Amino acid sequence: MKNAAFKSGLVLACLVGVAAGIGGYTFIYARGASYLTNDARACANCHIMDDHYSAWIQSSHRSVATCNDCHTPKGFIGKYATKANNGFWHSFAFTTGRYPDPIRITPRNRRIAEAACLKCHAPLVAEIQGSHAGPDKLSCIRCHSTVGHPR
Repeated sequence: MKNAAFKSGLVLACLVGVAAGIGGYTFIYARGASYLTNDARACANCHIMDDHYSAWIQSSHRSVATCNDCHTPKGFIGKYATKANNGFWHSFAFTTGRYPDPIRITPRNRRIAEAACLKCHAPLVAEIQGSHAGPDKLSCIRCHSTVGHPR
């Protein structure tokens, strides 16, 4: 009985060690700490984001918004929960090579970006939304898809 418990504990310790090692290496290699900041350069750590970062640098939003302002929800918990979720799935996609090129925004992240548009441009949006009342909300991104990013 003691021997089986010891072996189970050893296997569990090895699995935790391997997971921590791979996670630590990935965090260091991918400059994971940079994603905890508000620095837009962190978003260009992966080469697939170079065009998006370059387009943002040339956009009017560069002087008033960082990537986090448009791509994470308001509030500490929402922001870092989104960063953790996106970080995991982005790492998985880039490590396995399973991502579309050019990359595409997920429905969840589209809703977050739409909410950011509505928050920052509330007075203007209120005027526009008033004339388009109904069950179908207007989409900022549908008409302004190139704001901050290339097609």
